[in-house]
Amino acid sequence: MGSKLKTVKREGVDVVFALDVSRSMLAEDIAPNRLEKAKQIISKIIDKLGSDRVGIIIYAGNSYPLLPITTDHAAASMFLQNANPDMVSSQGTAISEALELAKTYYNNDEQTNRFLVIISDGEDHQEETKQVALNLANEGVKIYTVGVGAEKGGPIPIRLNGAINGYKKDNKGETVITKLMPKVLQGIADAANGEYIDGNVTEIPVKKISEIITNAQKSEFETKQFSDYKDQFQWFLAIGILFLILDVFLFDKKTKWLRKVDLFNEEKVKK
Repeated sequence: MGSKLKTVKREGVDVVFALDVSRSMLAEDIAPNRLEKAKQIISKIIDKLGSDRVGIIIYAGNSYPLLPITTDHAAASMFLQNANPDMVSSQGTAISEALELAKTYYNNDEQTNRFLVIISDGEDHQEETKQVALNLANEGVKIYTVGVGAEKGGPIPIRLNGAINGYKKDNKGETVITKLMPKVLQGIADAANGEYIDGNVTEIPVKKISEIITNAQKSEFETKQFSDYKDQFQWFLAIGILFLILDVFLFDKKTKWLRKVDLFNEEKVKK
């Protein structure tokens, strides 16, 4: 009993991950597939964060806030593992939607260093994406893009009960081949004075981004946490022990008193 909300001061930066969960990310041109590779990268970066805050956005044809910005890294890892294409209503790769949503993640009252890490295969067809990235950079957000997938591309598997049941086809019945578009991701990074990183080898983006965040200037911010319940069992334990002690003494006296009482006239019978 007695839990309360307390304010804790921390130092760190704000890191938001924008994860592409479009169907093209299911292509297996890198093992195990593009989406799982992207999750591995994010998870390993989160593991290397200190007291920094982290948020996660997923997007395809539209964007969705998977996890608001938080210091709870365990929750971030848990939510990340559940991310999949079925969580987004429309398909496509609308990176600009994710950029717009990312604006709402940062607290303007707290002048923390802000990072946005976009992980995608780059199949974006929106002309305004670079302009949105530039606008975000002008607000102080440092944007890094990570590409996953092979430039030669691969088909998009359709699974049934975990087994491949075919591959996605276009209107002409031809198998769709999805390819990594590094130039799109490079263009977004350049527009925001950021950097594009090849993500096909997990440790490369993990090391690069972790070092950037570690070396960034940390700002102090406040976060709300629920304190643990205050233990009150001692009072009940003391009362229990008191009753046990009383019971021992009272039972002993009661026994002696009962011995003096001849309830069944045993003495008379003996006589």
